[in-house]
Amino acid sequence: MIPQNAEIKNTRREILDILEGIPDPEIPVLTIADLGILRDLILEGEDLGKKSKIHVVITPTYSGCPAMDMIRQQIQFELISHGYADAVVESRLSPAWTTDWMSEAGKQKLKAFGIAPPNPSQQVCQTKLFHQEEAIQCPRCNGYHTALISQFGSTPCKALYRCLDCEEPFDYFKCH
Repeated sequence: MIPQNAEIKNTRREILDILEGIPDPEIPVLTIADLGILRDLILEGEDLGKKSKIHVVITPTYSGCPAMDMIRQQIQFELISHGYADAVVESRLSPAWTTDWMSEAGKQKLKAFGIAPPNPSQQVCQTKLFHQEEAIQCPRCNGYHTALISQFGSTPCKALYRCLDCEEPFDYFKCH
């Protein structure tokens, strides 16, 4: 176990600053930190600083997410370009990612980009019981008079909706 001294804290903060700036390849207005897929950073080794062994843990938004290989490569590229050559990036599936891990800033970035962010919690857990869809707010006019067009939007983690007030289509980042 490495003692938590100032050098380790500074190195950890520097690495986190690098990682927290990496954009999501599918939704570039979000970072991997905004999405909550950056789960852990572990520094190992007797020689701290640039020679530390870095272990980064990420969790995909869903197990088949095609962006994870690109995110893993981007993490390694960014660390190498900042002088941290000895990095291991591990994908961890458990616990499963949830939209609760997204930052509030990330949800606001989604809305500003025109994608409805996930609701804080499912309004209707089992739609078959109630014969109604969850109310999704339009990111453009903020109305709730919306209709589901398709369970899948521009990526599998989003659904396609249309606002019945402003008549604009929009993606909704599904709750998980």
